Amino acid sequence: MTISKNNRSYTVGKYGIELQHTFAGWVNSIDGGHASREVVVEKIGTDALHHKHLGPLKYEEITFKCGTGMSAGLYDWIRTGFNQTSNTRGREDGSVIFTDYDNNEVTRLDWTQGLTTELGMPALDASSKEACMMTIKFQPETTRKRYNIGGKLTPAQLPANANMQKQWLPSNFKLTLDKHPNGCDRVNKIEALVIKQKVTDDPRGDVIDYEKVPGSVEIPNLVFTMPEAFAEQYYRLHELFVIGGGDPTTYETNGHLVYLANDVKTELFSLDFVNLGLFKITPDKVDAGGEPVKRVKVEFYCEDIKLNYNPAYTFGRR
Repeated sequence: MTISKNNRSYTVGKYGIELQHTFAGWVNSIDGGHASREVVVEKIGTDALHHKHLGPLKYEEITFKCGTGMSAGLYDWIRTGFNQTSNTRGREDGSVIFTDYDNNEVTRLDWTQGLTTELGMPALDASSKEACMMTIKFQPETTRKRYNIGGKLTPAQLPANANMQKQWLPSNFKLTLDKHPNGCDRVNKIEALVIKQKVTDDPRGDVIDYEKVPGSVEIPNLVFTMPEAFAEQYYRLHELFVIGGGDPTTYETNGHLVYLANDVKTELFSLDFVNLGLFKITPDKVDAGGEPVKRVKVEFYCEDIKLNYNPAYTFGRR
């Protein structure tokens, strides 16, 4: 009996990132990067038909989630992309690699001149045990999909520590404010921090693809929760700065948020906050028989945030 070949749909097992033809690590999920054009509908003509044509070519943002153990080059790209004091924001060519579980390439999405547009750091909760991931979005100038690659990623392409991952929990963190050295010891929650950058199109008449130009960076507020019994100094600051209209140079402060490993000592990532200013304090709603610990939400505006990473949990330093 003749046995015919069974052509089955393939299954993508892992998603990897390359920057400048160098492997940058495996990611948890990835989406976007598709090319499309809008359909332009013309005014009805003498033939009573709505004629249509294609508008400008556009490429979707690419979004991926990752944690520790990525390449130093990838974290540098993210950090440089949101550096407001730099005249040159980071642009990177790269690829999204779709492989099976044996590291055989199935498809590849190549992109050019990717500009980071969003960095999302997860919410922190001292009682949570779920794994953390950071979310990165970037805008490519062009993308091209390639199929039936067929090759296998070799050890030379995958550094020995490319699979290194340090578990990152939202319960392990330490927040400090320079002018309030003991004011954050009882913080139990910190809301998610999302840094965004606007990117605009710079069209040219002699090319189809638009050049992408980085714009302003949107810095989020720092919002944390703590027991009201330990928030007295923030109430005093609120009285002087918010109600009293004090001088920002006197009452603004810098801060530092550290994301810790399971030993609660080793730093995985950190954020430096520049010019934090208190603008709101909101006590919990009081309900009879409610939570025994009454908490208060403290909100600071922020002018800039810098991302740092621990080189010990990266590879491919450059």
